[in-house]
Amino acid sequence: MYSFSPKLRLYSIILIVLGLVLFGVGYFMNHGIDSVRIEQMMETVHANGHNAPSNSSEIVGPQDHGSHLEHAALQIHNQPLASIHLIAVFAFALSCCALFFYSIQTAAHAGWSIIILRVMEAIASYIPYGGAIIIIIVAINITGHGHIFHWMDPSLTDPKSPNFDSILYEKKKFLNIPWYALRTLIYVGGASFFAWKLKSMSKKVDQVKSSEVYQSYYKWNIAYIVFFGFASAAWAWDWLMSIDPHWYSTMYIWYAMVSCWVSAIAVIIIICVYLKKKGALPQFNDNHLHDLGVFLFALSMLWTYTWFAQFMLYWYANIPEEVNYFFGRFEYYGVTFLPMLILTFLIPLLVMVSSSIKRNYKVMVIMSIIVILGHWLDFFNMVMPGTIGPFWKTPEVFLLVFGAMFFVLGLFILIVMTRLSEEKLIPIGNPFLHESEIYEYPF
Repeated sequence: MYSFSPKLRLYSIILIVLGLVLFGVGYFMNHGIDSVRIEQMMETVHANGHNAPSNSSEIVGPQDHGSHLEHAALQIHNQPLASIHLIAVFAFALSCCALFFYSIQTAAHAGWSIIILRVMEAIASYIPYGGAIIIIIVAINITGHGHIFHWMDPSLTDPKSPNFDSILYEKKKFLNIPWYALRTLIYVGGASFFAWKLKSMSKKVDQVKSSEVYQSYYKWNIAYIVFFGFASAAWAWDWLMSIDPHWYSTMYIWYAMVSCWVSAIAVIIIICVYLKKKGALPQFNDNHLHDLGVFLFALSMLWTYTWFAQFMLYWYANIPEEVNYFFGRFEYYGVTFLPMLILTFLIPLLVMVSSSIKRNYKVMVIMSIIVILGHWLDFFNMVMPGTIGPFWKTPEVFLLVFGAMFFVLGLFILIVMTRLSEEKLIPIGNPFLHESEIYEYPF
């Protein structure tokens, strides 16, 4: 049984409070930006030779100075909402991916991973809380108080409007506010239901130790895999890709999902090693760590493949409307766009290729932290260029981004570790438990 350390609980609360304070300061600083400063910020960007649109939708509609100033004002005042949207989607999707990995282990009748199932259940316990944050963000956007989704402007799909956008007009059967809100409720409600259902079924398996109950539990895991397969694709379209509504990629859903999946594996590693060091999970050994390390390494390489394939296919085609997605990121986000590959690809490749390294607790925890930071930066590159454009190198953005990150991190730690302290860490009713306890990697 794990006891939630008072010190760790205090740290999580401090992170929540610090995050709220930083975000609040950043919000009021952003709210105080007037039209004079906005024009100065525009002139600074253009004076540095940057004239490329950061979002393909910018090339549609009036192109006079007043229109550019209006668009810049929207981008700058998007900073608070974009900052919390970035980390909210990342943390929610990461938790859903942890539950997906959990269900895969059950569906495959995997034996090695049974002793860490409770860790994955605990990570999934964040889903309803993270989902609530996303629903609040959606409500702010659909009521017109936020503007991070360009396509929600009704004038863009009105043929009589000077801002009429023919591409968004064709996409409005999918990209419309009622359908978007309903889909969000389905994603959040469905994932929250499965997190609750699988947790309760797992507890029931422990209590009754019945093969019939285990079969029912098994089927619910299969059902979640099916749900996740559709939902993870659709929320990548809705919450991320629709930020740049003129652009689309058929690989985007895999690229976004694998980014969160590998981050989920990294979080599992960190928590398992922490529990091991605290003496709460003595059954976890270097064989289990090795297999988690294999997944961390393999998924890092898979993510790199999807990132490069998507990038290269668009780049060499050189179709202006499509390549603009990447050109804006090169133009304004050069210090984050390609350098993130050092954290997400190069370091994992150089460090984790060795089998023996994957058994080193300290190295794997460090690698896990690096991978999480790298993929958080990846989400930064997905969200910020299309929402706040070139106006990100300001004190307000740093306060908002780190404030939102600290808040969600503290909330995540508080929820997950509280959940771990409430249940026995070993699923004693699982028929594959003994295999997990004696598991030894053969090489």
